[in-house]
Amino acid sequence: MQETLRLALITSFAVLLRCCVTYHPHSGEGKPPMYGDYEAQRHWQEITLNLPVDKWYINTTDNDLQYWGLDYPPLTAYHSLLLGHVANRIDPSFVKLQESRGFESAAHKHFMRLTVLIADVLTYLPAIVYFYTVTSSRSWNGRQFVDESNVFGLTRRDAAVLMALIYPGLILIDHGHFQYNCVSLGLFVAAVAVIMRDLFVVSSLLFVLALNYKQMELYHALPFFFYILGRHTPSKTLRSWFRCIRTLAYVSLAVLLTFYIVWMPFLRSRDVLFSVVLRLFPFSRGVFEDKVANVWCAINVVYKLRRILTNAQLAKICLVTTTCAVLPSCVSLYLSPTRNAFLVSLINSALAFFLFSFQVHEKSILLVAVPVLLYFQNDPFSCFWFLIISHFSMLPLFIKDELYLAYLGTMVFYFSSVFWIWPDIFDNGKTSSLLNKSKSKSKGRVKQHKKSKPLSNLLDYGKRSWFLVAFYSSISGVLLLSIISRFVKPPERYPDLFPLLVSIYSCGHFLIFFLYFNYTQLFVLRKEIVASKVKSH
Repeated sequence: MQETLRLALITSFAVLLRCCVTYHPHSGEGKPPMYGDYEAQRHWQEITLNLPVDKWYINTTDNDLQYWGLDYPPLTAYHSLLLGHVANRIDPSFVKLQESRGFESAAHKHFMRLTVLIADVLTYLPAIVYFYTVTSSRSWNGRQFVDESNVFGLTRRDAAVLMALIYPGLILIDHGHFQYNCVSLGLFVAAVAVIMRDLFVVSSLLFVLALNYKQMELYHALPFFFYILGRHTPSKTLRSWFRCIRTLAYVSLAVLLTFYIVWMPFLRSRDVLFSVVLRLFPFSRGVFEDKVANVWCAINVVYKLRRILTNAQLAKICLVTTTCAVLPSCVSLYLSPTRNAFLVSLINSALAFFLFSFQVHEKSILLVAVPVLLYFQNDPFSCFWFLIISHFSMLPLFIKDELYLAYLGTMVFYFSSVFWIWPDIFDNGKTSSLLNKSKSKSKGRVKQHKKSKPLSNLLDYGKRSWFLVAFYSSISGVLLLSIISRFVKPPERYPDLFPLLVSIYSCGHFLIFFLYFNYTQLFVLRKEIVASKVKSH
């Protein structure tokens, strides 16, 4: 009963924080003629409500694709249709064909904000709670996690849930900037939670739904594939060939059937189907948009990729580079398909796609941040550092949407909350302990440790000091760029100087994190698996 009450209070607090952000401006507010993502979501409700299904993705007189044409998979369109019906019942002017462009009344803003909040409460929030409920009671790789309370009465699970639910990046994008990322990410988290219970068919179904809501979930597709395949290779498990093949057949059937049901209205015509696919993968837009913290944007500073190479050439380069970047993690996951390796592989795969793939948006870093949140309790220091940088990397977008105060406030709040809830985050980052013993016991333990292993203790202290210097230097750079980006006028010759500095600074961090998490999966986790097997024998 107490555990349920604590989780209810944590979730209520997360909802309250989201409500506070909704009072800030949204994307493109009062900025004609295109406005922003807020208008895009409203326009999709207008289109799906007033036009037949076969016209949703096709350029017509009533559906100008140059004006926020629908470019997400069918599940997003169905969601827009549902919201369009609700909006039409409340006030038909919200979604009146052709005449509702740029509609921004106070009543409509309240309606739109409420739709995101409800979607978040129904998908992402319960999925996070369910994930940590599942994982806190399981032993991975022979190591049982002890879930004791800290001095604030929060268990390690409660603290991890709170850290995931108040992560500012997702809150500001969905409830400030305005999008429905919570739906696809909630389905993704649910798929991860279910696969932790070895329910592979249900997990596959949930992930396909996430993929059919936003195609960027392809960032996570390869780890799901290789984990399920690795878990159903008889040489790696105690299962027979028959059981493995049967489960893989069920998984394949679930995937194909779910795809068929979702895409069924668009399978009646080849032209309509091709139109939808072309809308989902718009190669004509180029290798990246705006200033995004990935490798191609950083290289473009000194070597103008988009001027020298064609889109087709860049697409091939991105394909080869991304494949090479994600392959080691996927092969390792197939060879050692453990739950921890699966979580880290989700991070590595998403980071590889974000850093090296074609047509990346700054908001796509959320696809990396959410797996990091799921891995937080295993390596809180590194994950916390990454989450701060991921939030910072979207600063130019927040400034553009007049969300700077919300960005700064949520950043400071998240930073201080982690230090308050996870006080030993620097002392014991790798083992992710949340246990706060008494000072006397702690001192006694330290003295005993010093007596037995003084050299080892000194080396550990040196490593920790080095990491602290690196961390605070990194955060100082974040603070400096956050201030000058808002209050210092850039040179007239380089109007995009500060957004570019933010993207390059963030990209450098992401490359280091990419190496770190790959090292964790390829070497650290493999050693733990070997040690666990030796211990069991």
